[in-house]
Amino acid sequence: MIDLTFHPEQFARTVERCRQRNIIIPTFRQMRHPETIPPAIVRELEQIGLWDIHPRNLFRITWKNEPVPHGGGYGGVNSMELPSELTGVRARIIALVGKWFPTGSHKVGATFGCLAPTLITGQFDPTFQKAVWPSTGNYCRGGGYVAALLACESIALLPEEMSAERFEWLSQVAGEVIATPGCESNVKEIFDKCWELRKTRDDVVIFNQFDQLGNHLWHYTVTGPAMEEVLKRELTAGQRYAGLVATSGSAGTLGSGDYMKEIVPGSRVAVSEALQCPTLLWNGFGGHRIEGIGDKHVPWIHNLRNTDLVITVDDEATIRLLRLFNEPAGHACLREHGVPAEITDQLHLLGISSIANLVGAIKMAKYYELDADDVILTVFTDSTELYGSRIRELRQRRGDYTTSQALCDMELLHGISRADMQELSHYDRKRIHNLKYYTWIEQQAKPLAELNAQWFDAPAYWGGLHRQVDAIDQLIVRFNEAVGLL
Repeated sequence: MIDLTFHPEQFARTVERCRQRNIIIPTFRQMRHPETIPPAIVRELEQIGLWDIHPRNLFRITWKNEPVPHGGGYGGVNSMELPSELTGVRARIIALVGKWFPTGSHKVGATFGCLAPTLITGQFDPTFQKAVWPSTGNYCRGGGYVAALLACESIALLPEEMSAERFEWLSQVAGEVIATPGCESNVKEIFDKCWELRKTRDDVVIFNQFDQLGNHLWHYTVTGPAMEEVLKRELTAGQRYAGLVATSGSAGTLGSGDYMKEIVPGSRVAVSEALQCPTLLWNGFGGHRIEGIGDKHVPWIHNLRNTDLVITVDDEATIRLLRLFNEPAGHACLREHGVPAEITDQLHLLGISSIANLVGAIKMAKYYELDADDVILTVFTDSTELYGSRIRELRQRRGDYTTSQALCDMELLHGISRADMQELSHYDRKRIHNLKYYTWIEQQAKPLAELNAQWFDAPAYWGGLHRQVDAIDQLIVRFNEAVGLL
């Protein structure tokens, strides 16, 4: 469970720091139901940009931000449906859109879920400690941002081959930026750097997205209900919810699958990964270009008991579709094949990992032979806004994007097959769960008893975690009362 042990001296210092920095912390309930946010805070937000380093933007950690870059209020869950003319399948594919979070990615929510409980209990002392955010991309961006809003110093830790936009932005927000060797798949190198920091510095606290239960809890508590709201809004008579698809990454977003299985028993949770690094499917390894879904291990916070299907996504497909979705010739080709202009005008909302989620949803629809009465949910983690340098690199390496290339990529999109997938039996799930041992017990010194509890006592382990959200919200209320700004 998340440690909620109280440390009074550090708590007092944190309260005073937040009072001086004008910081009020939102509850999980307010992120889920922003209509409960105090009107005075809503009025303040009318003068604040979505990405501004301002403590009130903590109240914009929600799926319900008005989709504008400055001064927006709240509305319904931001989502987008991609039509069959684009996907090539009859099933409805609907995605929650992450662009309208601060930093342009929903990962800010996961980082809040990790850092906030340590602040409100006095376990993390922002007067001398620094938060370390090991990540393959958006998580360390979100961590640096949320830490800045909460008056905490931070260290961003990510592979050197990530996009230039990530490094440029982090250099302005995080106190330190450390690049580790390799690409998205080189997660162990990140973990090794974390051990080095622990051994050589006494001012660091590691918030590892792959093992932080607050990551899972935020998605269970906030993303899951957002998905439920989208279903209530979109489902028509006779239609049914088939399941959720999300890339493995830190497995945080898969926490929303736990929620959705409670809401719709019998629905499925599918996890996708790069074909070039098929860790879950074949216990494999390798490098790939789907930025932000670091792998070659099974995340500690992945509840394998609730995973039904493993899907692999060819990274070449995501790169080619990135161009199809963002080049003028690609838009023209899509429109000629019946994709409405209002859809092509929104395809910039899909970053590389978002495209991977779309491909995974298409493969899931084909595997289960879903029809027009079935709905698949997924998440568009971030947008093309974070990958402009990648598009420019592709133009340099592969030349101008032509109509003939767009036709080839359209054919690739509609030709996505159900190859390299596995529907999981009980023992398939257990096999993947057991892979956690080598990373988390042997390398990261996690307790073996907890690994076994995740599997053999799953309802108590995961259910107990989910029930902690009320206690955390109560602690946030107590913290805000002590700060005295409300």
